[in-house]
Amino acid sequence: MEGFTYVDIFATKGIEYLLVIFFLLLFIGFWRFLSIPAREAGEIVLQAGFAASRSEWFSLPEGRYYHQGHSWAAQEDKNIMKVGMDDFAVKLLGRLKSVVVPETGSRLEQGEKGWNLVVDSKSINMLSPVNGEVIEINKDILNSPEVVNQDPYGKGWLIKVKVPKINTDTKNLLSGKLARKWMDETVNTLRERIGGTLGLVSQDGGLPVNGIARALHPEEWDRIASEFFMIS
Repeated sequence: MEGFTYVDIFATKGIEYLLVIFFLLLFIGFWRFLSIPAREAGEIVLQAGFAASRSEWFSLPEGRYYHQGHSWAAQEDKNIMKVGMDDFAVKLLGRLKSVVVPETGSRLEQGEKGWNLVVDSKSINMLSPVNGEVIEINKDILNSPEVVNQDPYGKGWLIKVKVPKINTDTKNLLSGKLARKWMDETVNTLRERIGGTLGLVSQDGGLPVNGIARALHPEEWDRIASEFFMIS
């Protein structure tokens, strides 16, 4: 028909309609979030931040083998392994009052008691990651146990052990990707164990404070530590 022009409103207004739909969906999602009880909403935010930062919370250097009781072993010589406790154990317990290590000449069994830690007035045992004879102890940590907290993989090593069958022992330990996966699972377990509040015990940088267990559960922190150190 002459003088009549057809206008396709969907073609000219398509972008506007899409924007309206987008903001409508955004508003619905925001409204649902506001409808969540404050405690649940806080837990959602906590979980998001926790998932993003947990891999940075506890270091697991390469070149070491890790026992699931949170001790480590690193080969120094053909049959010599240096042994210590990992970063998770240090941050879980916090400042150590003293470390009681076995005397030179003592025999250790993998998965059995290796040494003892004193935190506050409580005593915590840890398991040895290897079988063998103690040939040297780190005297520095006997006089200054805080060295373990400051540098658990370096100056804070505990003992050196002569291990007859290193290859056999290390097959029962974790390293590389398996160790990192285990640590992620361990942190998830800790978070569940203490009711989802792990992220609250952090410094400004988002890293956990030393003494997580004590900060969250002052009355039963030693029991929590024993569970993660696999001490019955």
